[in-house]
Amino acid sequence: MARLPFITFEGSEGCGKSTQVRRLTARLEKAGVPFLITREPGGTAIGESIRDLLQFAPQSASMTSETELLLFEASRAQLVREVIKPALKNGNCIIADRFFDSTTVYQGVARKLDEKTVSELNSFAVGDCIPDITFVLDVDLKTAQARMKAPRRPDRMEMQPEDFYERVIEGYRKLAASEPKRVVLIDGSKSADVIEGEIWQLLTKRFPALTDTSNIKHQTSKI
Repeated sequence: MARLPFITFEGSEGCGKSTQVRRLTARLEKAGVPFLITREPGGTAIGESIRDLLQFAPQSASMTSETELLLFEASRAQLVREVIKPALKNGNCIIADRFFDSTTVYQGVARKLDEKTVSELNSFAVGDCIPDITFVLDVDLKTAQARMKAPRRPDRMEMQPEDFYERVIEGYRKLAASEPKRVVLIDGSKSADVIEGEIWQLLTKRFPALTDTSNIKHQTSKI
């Protein structure tokens, strides 16, 4: 049987990607597909410490863009080697809530760091661990801002100025246009049910192994 896919979800804050991660994993569980969920930053003991530093620690207010970039890459490098590659080898489908495309867009485009440097650091962090397919949930700035007003503790990345988010949104659109074979741009303004159906239809067409799981031992994990 073919290897199960490595699937990533991307988009601006408030795009709805985390909702679709949950919905996809519910479908996989129902279908008997072994899967593992990861998130960035985080996913390992080291990564979760870095996550807190990046998002909530008081000292992060003075963090430079370069430091931010390197911390994201450090978390990712640990996640790839400790969790993702072993899980793929053991026959799991991986569903990642963010991966290296976030750094390409957030640090490379929105933070305006050198694109070549960002690309090289991404490559160093992930090696040959490249997603089979990436879904970008595309929403406009007004929609994203409305969703970010939901009652919860905002993190540092959710408190950036409007022009930052505009660059993020545009950065993802350009990414999808530049890598059409891997990156799929999804209209995030549609209902969650419609988006879920579109994603599942595309996945099952591209990766038949997701519907041919009779010989797979059912196991699920969340990181």
